[in-house]
Amino acid sequence: MDDRLKIVIPMAGYGTRLRPHTWSRPKQLITLGGKSALDHVLAMFSTLPDPDNVEFIFIIGYLGEKIKAYMDQRHPDLLVRYVVQEEMRGQSHAIYLAKEYLQGPMLMVFADTLIETDLSFLANEAADVVAWVKPVPDPRRFGVTELGEDGWVKRIIEKPHDISNNLAVVGFYYFKDAAALVSAIEAQMAQDRQLKGEYYLADAINILLENGARMRTEMVTIWLDAGTAEAVLETNRYLLEHGHDNAEAYADDQDFIVIPPVFIHPEAQVEASVIGPHVSIGAGCRIRHCVLDDAIVEQGSALLGVSLTHSIIGENVQVEGGARRLNVGDNSTVKL
Repeated sequence: MDDRLKIVIPMAGYGTRLRPHTWSRPKQLITLGGKSALDHVLAMFSTLPDPDNVEFIFIIGYLGEKIKAYMDQRHPDLLVRYVVQEEMRGQSHAIYLAKEYLQGPMLMVFADTLIETDLSFLANEAADVVAWVKPVPDPRRFGVTELGEDGWVKRIIEKPHDISNNLAVVGFYYFKDAAALVSAIEAQMAQDRQLKGEYYLADAINILLENGARMRTEMVTIWLDAGTAEAVLETNRYLLEHGHDNAEAYADDQDFIVIPPVFIHPEAQVEASVIGPHVSIGAGCRIRHCVLDDAIVEQGSALLGVSLTHSIIGENVQVEGGARRLNVGDNSTVKL
């Protein structure tokens, strides 16, 4: 019997909110604090009771081959299965496509969700379902959990119309029995429970609850997002401030000035510039006569004589001259 924990990560979306970057690569490969968003997602599982006894199931679609190539190169030691979602029919549909692999315990994580949590408690978890939640000021664009008097979850409400219940689900779930979830999704589809043409996971979970499953919440205080350009920059700032800064390595460098926190890849070349705060610079970059703050510069890009703030520069981009706020996709040339 396969006793490995299954970790399902749907990532088949087009990432339209992160264009132009997602024209050429999936949003999971955008860099944050010196690592890809996918690297940060994978790091969340380091506190599992048995982190070596897991099987990842990636639901891929648009540009999915780049995800596979990245994993083969950067994480060849991980066991990963790939399932293709060709039609965007929602979260439940994505999970259902992987049904042949889903037995035993399972985690389901959205690929642009980054949280700080200790997963060691799963070794003794009694609940059938656990949803990680965070109080938010306005929950109307999220799903929220409604708790009963006994503290167990009664139901999940997707995109509620009011703000009285603010416990938003963050896109991180544990299911003790993945096969039971698959059965609930089958029932969801048979009953045609959908919203705007998509099968939401919340409805499948509500079917589990209607069938007697016990579900509880796990509170988080840090919930980061990598779904929009502004969210990417905000998450980059947080990560640099919390363990991903390497400014000390350049404190004595005579060629440029560093204002922490920053991450500068060892293979980047920086000359006569002011870098920081909150700047990530990728491998192979060439930065000369620049002033950068609150910016991400992806690998292979060359900046000459520019002053940038609140900017994301894609891979293999050339930017020359001027002061701007830029959001430039891969393989571009910009002369200001």
